[in-house]
Amino acid sequence: AALLTLTRSRGAATYAQTLQNVPETQVTTLENGLRVASEESPQPTCTVGVWIGVGSRYENEKNNGAGFFVEHLAFKGTKNRPGAAFEKEVESMGAHLNGYTSREQTAYYIKALSKDMPKAVELLADIVQNCALEDSQVEKERGVILQELKEIDSNLEVVALDYLHATAFQGTPLARTVEGTTDNIKHLTRADLASYVDNHFKAPRMVLAAAGGISHKELVDAAKQHFSGVPFKYKEDSVPVLSRCRFTGSEIRARDDGLPVAHIALAVEGPGWADPDNVVLNVANAIMGRYDRTFGGGKNQSSRLAALAVEHNLCHSFQTFNTSYSDTGLFGFHFVSDPLSIDDMMFCAQGEWMRLCTSTTESEVERAKNYLRNAMVAQLDGTTPVCENIGSHLLNYGRRIPLEEWDARIAAVDARMVRDVCSKYIYDKCPAIAAVGPIEQLLDYNRIRSGMYWVRF
Repeated sequence: AALLTLTRSRGAATYAQTLQNVPETQVTTLENGLRVASEESPQPTCTVGVWIGVGSRYENEKNNGAGFFVEHLAFKGTKNRPGAAFEKEVESMGAHLNGYTSREQTAYYIKALSKDMPKAVELLADIVQNCALEDSQVEKERGVILQELKEIDSNLEVVALDYLHATAFQGTPLARTVEGTTDNIKHLTRADLASYVDNHFKAPRMVLAAAGGISHKELVDAAKQHFSGVPFKYKEDSVPVLSRCRFTGSEIRARDDGLPVAHIALAVEGPGWADPDNVVLNVANAIMGRYDRTFGGGKNQSSRLAALAVEHNLCHSFQTFNTSYSDTGLFGFHFVSDPLSIDDMMFCAQGEWMRLCTSTTESEVERAKNYLRNAMVAQLDGTTPVCENIGSHLLNYGRRIPLEEWDARIAAVDARMVRDVCSKYIYDKCPAIAAVGPIEQLLDYNRIRSGMYWVRF
């Protein structure tokens, strides 16, 4: 009975109380520049990870895919722990390891019992500093990655968004895929991968983040013990430079009439991570909404575009996105439709963009703000998403932005701000377009460009 009462009282907490009760994020910077950040909570488990400010954007044409390759090898053993010994040690902890590589970030993290936090830090430090990169493992993972590239090629949504980057940022590092080309994966050597790690895995670009039932002091002590050997200076001839990636309004079309549906992505240039316009654009995306044929509600969808899609059978699904990088971004939408519905869906989607620029209402903005608030709180349910939030925030913003501050930024948005900011990024701008599949009905680029403004009298 006492437990049920406790559960009910916890569930009755207001939204404001939830924001205020989020534990403080503590940050400590070590002598070599490594930032150690944590959020303590009464959990029996914890997630500890290393977030590194490096990704495919720091690669060149010849070594594109090196970061993704290194990620595959990260958990295959270290110089101190050969493959079998490494796996046995992790399994004895009952821990879960994972990692990912994006265009600007690389992450390795471990979810384990709280009492095993020091061991998790030790393992992460060993991975970052002493990854074995054995020749036998390199060749084994080469085959795995080549098979993975084939599977990625069959995911047309991923292909369309990669094409979108390729045309929007053509001639720059952001145009390349995270996974690299098949030819690169076939020819990357152990020396190439070792050079990538030596050039980029530096302490000032790393964040050791943790969330759960841990002590910040113990985390810092473990970091000082195991991460003090991470170098903090670059060689004079290998200082990485983040090149400017200029947006280009253009298109890529990959027509294949043998496919059943078309994948279309359209985007304009968006702001970088730290730009305050991001919050307003996220509200605009929430107004536009998302849709899938499996959704209930029919024509009663809150999103006007979703209601049109249902009423006129325009598409199988659509989604909006606001993808940010250090100094630029992509703000757009992606939809999947039958070949004969492409033009109608594009017309309605662009019309919704124009409506955001010219006639957004306060009621729509309030609904979108409530959606964002719910998503903001829901995505931090568990130690792993909290840990990722800490690591990525310190890399992108230089600090962990509290939920209360996010809520204040969302609350400050009104319909006029949405109209002004959307006009700034969308209205009469040249878009980037990527299309895959049976796309004969996708009209000429100039016709699509003419949908980026309204002629009004």
